[in-house]
Amino acid sequence: METLNIVYLVGAILIFSSIMASTLSARLGLPLLLLFLGVGMLAGDEGILGIEFSQYGIANFVGQAALACILLDGGLRTSFKSFRVGLKPAVVLATWGVFATVLILGIFVTWLLDVDWRIGLLMAAIVGSTDAAAVFSLLRNGGVKLNDRVQATLELESGANDPFAILLVTGLIALNVDPESQSVLGFFGLLAQQLGFGMMMGLISGYLLSKLIPKLYLAVGMYAILIMSAGLAVFAATNLIGGSGFLAVYLAGILIGNNRVRATEHVLRVMDSFAWLSQAVLFVVLGLLVTPSNVLNVWYYSVAITTFMILIARPIAVYSSIKPFGFKDREIGFISWVGLRGAVPITLAILPVIAGLEDAFLLFDIAFGVVILSLILQGSTIPFMSTLFKVRVPHTPEPDEQMEIWVSDQASITLYEFEVKPGAFAMGRHPLDISPTISNDEIAVFALIRNEKIVVVDRETTLKYGDRVWYGLRGNHAAKIARIYNDIKIDRREVEDFYGDWMISPNVKLGDLPFFDENAPSTPPNTKARYNKDGSPINMWQQTVAEYIKANLNAPPVPGDMVQINEEWALIIKEVDNRGTLRTIGLKHYQAK
Repeated sequence: METLNIVYLVGAILIFSSIMASTLSARLGLPLLLLFLGVGMLAGDEGILGIEFSQYGIANFVGQAALACILLDGGLRTSFKSFRVGLKPAVVLATWGVFATVLILGIFVTWLLDVDWRIGLLMAAIVGSTDAAAVFSLLRNGGVKLNDRVQATLELESGANDPFAILLVTGLIALNVDPESQSVLGFFGLLAQQLGFGMMMGLISGYLLSKLIPKLYLAVGMYAILIMSAGLAVFAATNLIGGSGFLAVYLAGILIGNNRVRATEHVLRVMDSFAWLSQAVLFVVLGLLVTPSNVLNVWYYSVAITTFMILIARPIAVYSSIKPFGFKDREIGFISWVGLRGAVPITLAILPVIAGLEDAFLLFDIAFGVVILSLILQGSTIPFMSTLFKVRVPHTPEPDEQMEIWVSDQASITLYEFEVKPGAFAMGRHPLDISPTISNDEIAVFALIRNEKIVVVDRETTLKYGDRVWYGLRGNHAAKIARIYNDIKIDRREVEDFYGDWMISPNVKLGDLPFFDENAPSTPPNTKARYNKDGSPINMWQQTVAEYIKANLNAPPVPGDMVQINEEWALIIKEVDNRGTLRTIGLKHYQAK
């Protein structure tokens, strides 16, 4: 009993320390997951506590369960909207992209380590896929708003490429252990089985669960436990029949999360805690497992492999995967850079150790070093690189908080919280009289909080700096009210700097804009002429703004996309609805140099 309590105490202290260390993440500019790893390493056999932990089987068990939970949570938060712009390129990245990375990197590793090509390819396969835990954590909580096309592609890729990477590692381990029994045909058959069964189980189970959950009436806290247990059951059952459990649980999460009912609102809040707990436990356990001195002994291999992967293998794989989908070179550059490695490579590196493969511990130590370098170099530079590659879009003002209150199984009321910022237009105005375009029957004040106390709202009430107001709204007014509650000068300056000084309708003709000469050439300089079906050249000045953008944009439009008109003027997309229809376009003028 005493030993058991010591385990409880040490485990709780490690998780508590990891969470407390997270407060340093933003100040130090380091990825939070790296701090979790650091806590585990400090508690390990060469750390402060000196805990000897070499149970690779237990670590693999924890890793599989934690990754399943993280992928389930990622699926629950993946909107079908992201499929419009990111699904096809993400699928190619998750298959061909991983294969190309492994092939190119494997050749380099074979030469670098001077090992058999099978070992070289295995090392490349271990670090060949991006990590869902790292990508979801850093992109969604990193304070950077990315171009929707880039964000959707990176997130979908990280959730979908694990099955292919695991299959490659499994196949290459078998090739090293018993090369005579392996064949190319058998490998592709196994690939089809893994992806096919994984997709089938994910879609069927996700559909059934999305229909079952609205019919259940449970205590609020039970819904998340129900979905968690169902997700782990789908994960395990899919693995048992020879499919990819990771793909299945991710797809199931997507279908459940996009069927919004009373239950899923509670699930998202609790699942967020489950996902963070899974990440903390996973990275602390992996940190305990590693021996830092062994990693330092092979640091030069880790540095060389990381450098080659980031600068050569990943860019080639990404370029060949997504260039056909109309991605711009700067978008490809950023996606290449954000090939974050995390828990998945370390978890995969455990498999050769369990299989008793020669050089397995060398591969594990190198993989651990690659993950640390990836989190430091790539994870901590996402804000800088997003600006450098111009895939960052301005943060649009949003409610500080929002809470959905379900009044029936299918109907809900959303409450939004806004705080009055310095210089806000709302200051000095009545909470219901902040915009003439919002009628009184579309807005209701739920609560006004001033100095942490509720204030009764009457006809004489006016808003002051620091007030927090909760509204119940009908219609899509949340973004408009958020702008009213923020410093309009700062907001307008940032928007104008990015989108331009003029906001225009997508339905206006280019030739009707007062900035252009109607006698200008029908095709802009350095642009290939386009022709109508009858063979006559298309006059760009007779096209609407929407027609011109779609004709010159080779990918589904997303906010932040820019289409050049000439050397001085450009159109920049500001708003796109869920169906991909253009709503608001910025017109930006470049000063002559």
